[in-house]
Amino acid sequence: MRRITRIATVGIASAALALSATACGGKKSSDTSSSPSESGQKSAAIAYDIGGRGDQSFNDAAYAGLKKAETDLKIKGAEAEPTDGEGEADKVQRLTELARKGNNPVIGVGFAYAPAIKKVAPKFPDTTFGIIDDTSVTGPNIANLVFNEEQGSYLAGVAAAKVSKTGTVGFIGGVEVPLIKKFEAGFTQGVKDTNPNAKVLSAYLTQPPNFDGFAKPDLGKAAALGQLDAGGADVVYAAAGLAGSGAIEAASSKGKWAIGVDSDQYNQAGLAKYKDSILTSVTKDVEDSVFNLVKSVQDGKPTTGEIRYGLDKDGVGLADSNPKYKEMADVIAAVEKAKADIIGKKIVVKTQP
Repeated sequence: MRRITRIATVGIASAALALSATACGGKKSSDTSSSPSESGQKSAAIAYDIGGRGDQSFNDAAYAGLKKAETDLKIKGAEAEPTDGEGEADKVQRLTELARKGNNPVIGVGFAYAPAIKKVAPKFPDTTFGIIDDTSVTGPNIANLVFNEEQGSYLAGVAAAKVSKTGTVGFIGGVEVPLIKKFEAGFTQGVKDTNPNAKVLSAYLTQPPNFDGFAKPDLGKAAALGQLDAGGADVVYAAAGLAGSGAIEAASSKGKWAIGVDSDQYNQAGLAKYKDSILTSVTKDVEDSVFNLVKSVQDGKPTTGEIRYGLDKDGVGLADSNPKYKEMADVIAAVEKAKADIIGKKIVVKTQP
């Protein structure tokens, strides 16, 4: 397959068109004809994870942060999409190209960028490199943007246990890696602490090095249908990127509850037809993490090292956009109590199942 790396410049004037592309699950991109340094405008860049922009979840949250930086900080934003079946060399080339064009910071969206950032960052000491969901690679110009996903997932487990009528709920992970195991661990603990007799079905769509479990909605849909039909689950929580949209579709088709992830998926345009079935979503403030890093660079005080977002800083949480959820006073009360207990360290949430 011929390798194509797409780098797009996103402007305020094109926001409506970009939103349309996202709603369809597609990606808008065009080659840049000149580097930001040539135009004299300050710039920042993000390199997307598997699934790319339009996943209604993780990548779209990062894009929202870049778009906010464009609007509020008057910078130029650049995006780079992943390619199917790419290797480390592709990521190295992508980050190198973004840095050479003068973008600062350059942010890798996802832990898969760790090896590439380790190679590229030392070659551009005056450029700040951000990586989301990874602390394994460090350096004087590297910012590690990480989250307590297990804490938000615990709250989802509380909500799932409270609304379940069958006593069986499902968890679907995109790929069985340590990051996604944190989602499973928190969710399962939240369910069990709320209803010790509840049953949690767990499934992973793929095993590394196959990362299709983050990119293929049909895999998420099939797994969810299995849990809903044969397993008897009536709530499904998927931490699977773009593949998670398939799980949401499956829950909607069966009249059951789905719990979204990373973004407030109730408000994602591409999932509008299923929104009534999205009870809530475990949110990660990826948007602000991207914006804050860009702002630190533009202010001349680049943030580096580990930057952690947890419940105590509203870096993770549980969305309440669905009006049906807002009507569930007992569920909300249980979630709020659990949140207070986690922040107050009365509850320590596991990071491994």
